[in-house]
Amino acid sequence: MKDVLREIGMIARSLDSISNIEFKQFDLTKGQYLYLMRICEQPGIIQEKLSEMIKVDRTTTARAIQKLEMNGFIAKREDQNNKKIKKLFPTEKGSNVYPLIKRENDYSNLVALSGFSKSETEIIFELLQRVRHNVEKDWEFVKKGNKRHY
Repeated sequence: MKDVLREIGMIARSLDSISNIEFKQFDLTKGQYLYLMRICEQPGIIQEKLSEMIKVDRTTTARAIQKLEMNGFIAKREDQNNKKIKKLFPTEKGSNVYPLIKRENDYSNLVALSGFSKSETEIIFELLQRVRHNVEKDWEFVKKGNKRHY
């Protein structure tokens, strides 16, 4: 069997390294750009939902949010109905950086998919979504403290 996950991992790490280098000028490091991008795309998102979207634990998300807030990229606001809930919003600084992050993402997609037809790109997308759905089941299972048996 081909080690598909190794290939996916190398692609993800390469693109993450590129982004970390390119976004260092904005004081966005260690994947913080990804959190900022999701917050800009969904203003008012809560931390738990953000963790689920990015597929990381809440502690990792909390650290990234804290750094983004300290650097002025995002702001937390209390929910009007429930004061315990903190919603995340991009600041002006975060909103100004977002188009650059989006352009980099679009460019990386273009580079990664160069030489593929539109139908091949659709197939890759659909297959990767299926892979993600398969993995999400285990992610949810393990996240709840369970152990996989292999």
